Amino acid sequence: MALLFFLALLFGASYAQLTETFYDQTCPRLPNIVRQEVKRAIETDIRAGAKLIRFHFHDCFVQGCDGSVLLEDAPGIDSELNGLGNLGIQGLEIVDAIKAAVESECPGVVSCADVLALAAKQSVDVQGGPSWRVLFGRRDSRTANRTGADELPSPFETLEPLKQKFEALGLDSTDLVAPSGAHTFGRSRCMFFSGRFSNFNGTGQPDPALDPAYRQELERACTDGETRVNFDPTTPDTFDKNYYTNLQANRGLLTSDQVLFSTPGADTIEIVNRLGSREGTFFRQFRVSMIKMGNIRPLTPNQGEIRRNCRGVNELGGEAGHDVM
Repeated sequence: MALLFFLALLFGASYAQLTETFYDQTCPRLPNIVRQEVKRAIETDIRAGAKLIRFHFHDCFVQGCDGSVLLEDAPGIDSELNGLGNLGIQGLEIVDAIKAAVESECPGVVSCADVLALAAKQSVDVQGGPSWRVLFGRRDSRTANRTGADELPSPFETLEPLKQKFEALGLDSTDLVAPSGAHTFGRSRCMFFSGRFSNFNGTGQPDPALDPAYRQELERACTDGETRVNFDPTTPDTFDKNYYTNLQANRGLLTSDQVLFSTPGADTIEIVNRLGSREGTFFRQFRVSMIKMGNIRPLTPNQGEIRRNCRGVNELGGEAGHDVM
């Protein structure tokens, strides 16, 4: 309760309108429906959970948690999916399946933004990670922000630009390091880290923060830029604290991962060490930071809409989703 009170103060009235019980009367089986669809997706695609949590991150970082990341190109909409930060993003069909299952039982009630928030939580929980209290009541945007998607945190960035992007959204260094732990599962294409193998930043040498033995493993695995490699070389499909022990061993896959530990004098070093010390410590902080991130500038009643199809806005004048409060 103390945590929720603090976050309510931090995010003000818009946060206070979100509640864990928002769908208790209108869609009481929502958590079970989403969990079932997430489990089904993971059974057929082990990367499904990582895809879903990435969608939630990328949604919230561009004009708030409003489902805008899911909108495809349409008249008046330049899709965020075309933005540099979303190149290669996958999993729209998984979101479609989850939304269809929700619509089947609760038509026009649950927003796509709330579906993303809950699917991210269930993805982590199903693969061995922590659970947390998802607050609901977000509405879906009728607009997208391609420019914002171009400015999403990059896998090539050093620490200061990353911190600045998080700070602009009210997120501190701990909120940078803890959610980055989601890279304990999932895959990355070689094009996003192969520049670390040689002539790193024009030095003519490999990235000194990349363990040489690990670099050789990666070079052998990367037959081309499209090849996908596990973020976590130890337990690639389990949500655990090994992301941080990998950073401590200079085995962070992306530049944006390793700089959390290898930037001299950075405040993030202590945070990596703390979250890597005990799994329970990581899980507790991950919960806090995910609640905080999931409530960045949500659209609440009298704003946005409840999209029937997450890929496009509702037709004006046609049957649309309705308010539930």
